[in-house]
Amino acid sequence: MDNDVQQGFETLAIHAGQEADPTTGAVVPPIYQVSTYKQDGIGGLRGGYEYSRSANPTRTALETCLAQIEGGSRGLAFASGLAAEDTLLRTVLRPGDHVVIPNDAYGGTYRLFAKVAEPWGVTFDPVPLGDIEAVRAAVRPETRLVWVETPTNPLLGIADIAALAGVAHDAGALLAVDNTFASPYLQQPLALGADVVIHSTTKYIGGHSDVVGGALIVADADLGERLTFHQNAMGAVAGPFDAWLTLRGIKTLAVRMDRHCANAEAIVTMLSRRPEVTQVLYPGLPGHPGHDVAAKQMKAFGGMVSFRMASEEAAVRVCERTELFTLGESLGGVESLIEHPGRMTHASATGSPLEVPADLVRLSVGIEDVGDLLRDLERALG
Repeated sequence: MDNDVQQGFETLAIHAGQEADPTTGAVVPPIYQVSTYKQDGIGGLRGGYEYSRSANPTRTALETCLAQIEGGSRGLAFASGLAAEDTLLRTVLRPGDHVVIPNDAYGGTYRLFAKVAEPWGVTFDPVPLGDIEAVRAAVRPETRLVWVETPTNPLLGIADIAALAGVAHDAGALLAVDNTFASPYLQQPLALGADVVIHSTTKYIGGHSDVVGGALIVADADLGERLTFHQNAMGAVAGPFDAWLTLRGIKTLAVRMDRHCANAEAIVTMLSRRPEVTQVLYPGLPGHPGHDVAAKQMKAFGGMVSFRMASEEAAVRVCERTELFTLGESLGGVESLIEHPGRMTHASATGSPLEVPADLVRLSVGIEDVGDLLRDLERALG
């Protein structure tokens, strides 16, 4: 294949970092379930491998693929999304530094800042990232990082990545974008000016609810080297079987996302007509405050849908009554999930500026028959 030809996303997802095994011709990279490697003399590393915390061929295949599908120079795979986030924070921040975060960030991210980074000496301010001037006003001389989720979890807010990159870079800060909800197929933050892309690969990238993982992808090679040093020094790396499962998931990411998006749009149309639903949160709706930005920077609007009911009790009742939508945390798998964020994924934000509405329901719309999904929700709504 001509390496000078620009390859499409689907091609990269299937082939990047995944050359046939030179020994057997196997078209799928092997699972190198190994901890150490024979060296060709003292200090003579065969292929650069010495110990699987530092590098493993299966993980290398995944990291190469992640870098290429996000358009980055370096990809790094971790044991979880939060392990990736923690490694990024400890690489680019020091006590006394300041971070701007979304005012509706994922609960685990908020917990990491509030319970781990803040006691270490890092301060942060939650800001509505859809308001560029509010972000600009929150930036201080000691701001080193602007942290973005778009769409956000669980309120599906939208942030203008290119505009925020300008604000961050004008202040001498980095822009990090959690791209988990969109996936690399729908959104390319590095091309829009971001410095770091973050993923919980557990979600859409893995796609099958069978593996936990995280990733960082960077544009700048020097930052990539710094992150690689910390990845090895801190050690929260993806194991070889986890890397293999995640790489398998990437192969079908594009076709899965097309179905996730189509199913979500049909569900949004139905929910918007239901009198029991007081508000539908989805960036594909023309009335969504971030719709125009999302249309500009996303290929489609994603498979996540949130909606509000008349009360907390009504929201909980819907979550308890679905059958095809499984009550559970996480998202992005082929099966549809439903949850109550206030009591489940975002319970750690209770009492904080990031507390989510008690009447909120979050859906991760899977790839099942859309008619079956619609009937299940309609029954649950009563």
